[in-house]
Amino acid sequence: MSERLTGWGRTAPTVGHVVSSTPDQVAELVGRAGPRGLIARGLGRSYGDPAQNAGGTVLAPFAGRIEAPLADGTVRVSAGTSLHELMVDLLPRGRFVPVTPGTRYVTVGGAIACDVHGKSHHVAGSFGDHVASLDLVLADGSTRTVGPDRSADLFWATVGGMGLTGVVTSAVLRTIPVETGYATVTTQRLPDLDAVMREMRESDRDFTYSVAWIDTLARGRAMGRSVLSRGEHATRDQLSGRAGAEPLVVPGAPRLAVPFPSPTNLVTSLGVRAFNEAWFRTSPAHRDGEIQSLGAFFHPLDGVANWNRVYGPHGFVQYQFVVPDGQEESLVRILERISAERLPCFLAVLKRFGPGNAAPMSFPLAGWTLAYDVPAHPDLAPLLDGLDRLVVAAGGRVYLAKDARLRPDVLAEMYPRLPEFRAVRETVDPDHVFQSDLARRLAL
Repeated sequence: MSERLTGWGRTAPTVGHVVSSTPDQVAELVGRAGPRGLIARGLGRSYGDPAQNAGGTVLAPFAGRIEAPLADGTVRVSAGTSLHELMVDLLPRGRFVPVTPGTRYVTVGGAIACDVHGKSHHVAGSFGDHVASLDLVLADGSTRTVGPDRSADLFWATVGGMGLTGVVTSAVLRTIPVETGYATVTTQRLPDLDAVMREMRESDRDFTYSVAWIDTLARGRAMGRSVLSRGEHATRDQLSGRAGAEPLVVPGAPRLAVPFPSPTNLVTSLGVRAFNEAWFRTSPAHRDGEIQSLGAFFHPLDGVANWNRVYGPHGFVQYQFVVPDGQEESLVRILERISAERLPCFLAVLKRFGPGNAAPMSFPLAGWTLAYDVPAHPDLAPLLDGLDRLVVAAGGRVYLAKDARLRPDVLAEMYPRLPEFRAVRETVDPDHVFQSDLARRLAL
């Protein structure tokens, strides 16, 4: 069925032929892919165009399937299983995923393809670091089981490889033990960028989870003022009342929804300025030990279904970049550039990354990452192109799972191991059966 597809940012729509299948049918579909090729799609939460294939085949996600965890804590799941489904299954068993991004409505296959990260990268790494093995349908129709210790080059090219090495049909994931479905959260209000960076750097070893909301409209001495949230999994003896009576609570469905796309962009400078001021002023100067559900702590926006619709018919862009440790001054200059533009952004978050992994196209590297949401507009291009140059000069990169506009010459500067990825891809897919809008745009 032909279907108009976009990423979560609702920009750059294209039409592809969407097909549903079971894992056993993938090889046949790969063999019948036409000149525009095939790409697997999860739940559409990549912000740009990696899960679109104009004029080609788009493989819809498989049904979720979760086997019982083994004694070592590993669990086999289908690639179409969402992290929401996985959490609902695992939490009553006292297990949890080691890495979760800002939404639990992503598939395991998508999490591998984007090598997603979360609030814990500084201690736990990214999603691919916790994949014991995966089953991959290759361009010739064969299925290969690969892992970090088995066909490692192909495994690490698939992790962060944006679906371009094959179709992941299932994976074996490592999980972690938890006593409850809650977190203990420390919240701190910090007056400027220097203060929040200092606090985050000094507390790297003290907290497993850490993220800072940043007011990108603040300027001068208040530039980068932030609300920093850090947390740990709560133990049973830390709970009381309703939480103590039901400690292994699972995340629920969204309680609110944006029922249809807004005819106009509702994220305006005036409204965001008021929101940012209120959020900063009402946040506690310092609060320790607040009990929050894991859903509220990890995925607050999942409480509102289709929240991306508030940006109106033109959608929005999320620009996420990382700069290495030692390049803090570059982060300051980038934030100065963003702040000077006065563009409405109520969702900008700063996180710390630990060392990256062996995947040549994985996004994280040891340093600082900032994600910046802004309504889509033609005037954005000069700003983002300029930010690209600052990121490259600092030895950083942008996140392909969020991208819809990067140029291929800049990509090569940001990802110096790109030739390694291309070499593996040429070996397993010389005819480029696996294609996407992002792959063509960036000449991957």
